[in-house]
Amino acid sequence: MIKATYIDHMGDDLTVVNSARVSFGKQSKLECIDMVKGKFILSAKDKKLIQYLAKHNHKSPFNHAFATFHVKAPVFVARQLVKHEYMPWNEISRRYVDSEPEFYQPKEWRGRSADKKQGSEGEVKLDAVSQHSLDLDLINLVDQYKSLLKTGVAPEQARMILPQSMMTEWYWSGSLFAFAKMCGLRLKDDSQYETRLVAEQVEDVMMKLFPASWEALRMYAE
Repeated sequence: MIKATYIDHMGDDLTVVNSARVSFGKQSKLECIDMVKGKFILSAKDKKLIQYLAKHNHKSPFNHAFATFHVKAPVFVARQLVKHEYMPWNEISRRYVDSEPEFYQPKEWRGRSADKKQGSEGEVKLDAVSQHSLDLDLINLVDQYKSLLKTGVAPEQARMILPQSMMTEWYWSGSLFAFAKMCGLRLKDDSQYETRLVAEQVEDVMMKLFPASWEALRMYAE
């Protein structure tokens, strides 16, 4: 199962606002709308500033708020997402871990796009024989992997026979702007479905942590 789990974050929408206002020696505060319940919100003026910053590509204030996720996904998804810049990444290593491999198996096989070099469209139905053959191949690869380890081969070499469908996991951190840029790319209709699953889960969390900033960045950031 592809999963992006929230771990931690630093800052909020007010962090973005005050990172911008410090240029003029100014500082904003949240507005209290319910003293009894202790409910505070961002002022309309500060929301407008966030919209302005995003619209005019003033990135730096959005780089003072951060978030961290623990992501579990197939290797082929990880190798796409790791390309995003300025997002620290620490991944499980089969140089040190030789536990039972876990594999991603799609619910359906997508067809190759007729008019694009990458991407997919429609569904390809595999017959029972083909699907069974794929399942056996995975079993055989795991058996060979275990056999290599048993004969004393180093895990850093034995791992090379494991396929890209193997699940991996990593800690992924980034600024508010970096995650917004990632989601802007990975949530497009032509992005690979499996990478979209990760981006969708990240967006669900970021929207709650930084509502005003996330709305603005997703509208304007590229």
